[in-house]
Amino acid sequence: MKHNKGLHHISVLAGDPAENYDFYVKKLGMRMVKRSVNQDDPSTYHLFYGNEAANPGSSITFFPWPRAHKGIPGSGESVNVAFQVPEGTEDFWKERLSAQNIQHSDIFEVFGCPAIRFQDPDGLELDLIFSGQPKEKVSAFETTVPAESSIQGFWSTRLKVADPDGTAHILKDVFKFEEKESEGKLTRFATDAQRGSNVIIEESDDEQGKGGRGIVHHVAFRAKDEAELAELREKVAEKGLHPSPIIDRHWFKSVYFREPSGVLFEIASDGPGYAVDEEFEELGETLILPPWLEPRREMIEDNLPDLGI
Repeated sequence: MKHNKGLHHISVLAGDPAENYDFYVKKLGMRMVKRSVNQDDPSTYHLFYGNEAANPGSSITFFPWPRAHKGIPGSGESVNVAFQVPEGTEDFWKERLSAQNIQHSDIFEVFGCPAIRFQDPDGLELDLIFSGQPKEKVSAFETTVPAESSIQGFWSTRLKVADPDGTAHILKDVFKFEEKESEGKLTRFATDAQRGSNVIIEESDDEQGKGGRGIVHHVAFRAKDEAELAELREKVAEKGLHPSPIIDRHWFKSVYFREPSGVLFEIASDGPGYAVDEEFEELGETLILPPWLEPRREMIEDNLPDLGI
């Protein structure tokens, strides 16, 4: 059966972890699907939010550092994350964002779809794209947002790049996106994945961005399994883009590389998934450590800030 690639997850640098949790879970109604630590720096959290089913293509993840400086968005990175919400929920979301004291735009269009734009507490630009119908609910998880209006997963991310042709080549040749339409300096590429099916390239001669809170660290694309991940890694290597070895992230296997304009891409396998180490109905309720960090649990927990849950 054909595997529809699309986006897997998007990882972002953040500031205060409690504020981050409050915004995405309590205000936007997302589900915390994994509460863990940065595997490269276990003194800090790695927080994962997704739809209630914890599907690939729905999870935005954060590395929060409370004392992190504000990043500056620019060329060579993702500068926008767009979530898909059911069509016809525009009034609900305008009222909800206003009630949560989240400043937002009026309704506008993104490639023909109604959208609303706002920022998270660290300045990350977010869109809600009103498209499609709500998916069937598969868990007992209840959020602050009714299921019929909830975030379904990613609609797109927008990459600001100096070499749009080079980026487009990777999207088309490696990840099998198709070029669909252009508006000014924006071009939309798409697959037929159920979630995370769009990537928008913005041609830009801006200076390179500077990392910090509110800045996307990397954009991850889906591979069906480890075998396909190895195949895609080889394809990237053949293009001279120096992919990393396959890295075990416990919930998926990963390969990292920078595409021609400098955006950090990851390829992540769909499995084994977030429920590999805790019950599906209990995702995100406790701190989960990968096996190689479990012996340090007491020290790690003592050093982590309170999330206010």
